[in-house]
Amino acid sequence: MKTISSEELIRTPIFSVTQDVALDPDGFEIKRAIVQHPGSAVVMPVDEKKRILLVRQYRLPALKYLWELPAGRVDAGETPLQAARRELAEETGYRARKFQKLAVFFPSPGFLAEKMTIYIAHGLTEGEKTPMEDERIQTRWFTAKEIDGLIQSYKIIDAKTQIGFLKWQRYFGGK
Repeated sequence: MKTISSEELIRTPIFSVTQDVALDPDGFEIKRAIVQHPGSAVVMPVDEKKRILLVRQYRLPALKYLWELPAGRVDAGETPLQAARRELAEETGYRARKFQKLAVFFPSPGFLAEKMTIYIAHGLTEGEKTPMEDERIQTRWFTAKEIDGLIQSYKIIDAKTQIGFLKWQRYFGGK
């Protein structure tokens, strides 16, 4: 794939939008408006009882409160793991001794250039949360059975939370 042009249409503090034109190896032209995003780090805090800590906050694009895994943008100069450590502390107050990569995925690759990386966080110690000034975050521990039921009943509809939880259950022994 060869990009032949890219024009920035919009720039915000969180993302930009470009109009890109590219040619595939056969010479077929692809034209897309793309939301450019530096990527996100997602954390699945799991305690010694195998409970999972979720955050609840109002998500304006969804027009509702969502229970989800803590997450945030990878800032300039950060790795996804560094961002995961920072987001865990900011949104929940917890720190973790061990992080294990759980999943890497593109949430909507048709128009969004964001890559999300999910980490399991173990060995948690509680501290003071420091959310951003525009965040109002509630936290709660859930059992795997509770989260499974909330996913089945369409009460957890956040993709990163579903992917992280289901992959943890399937491949990392989270029952």
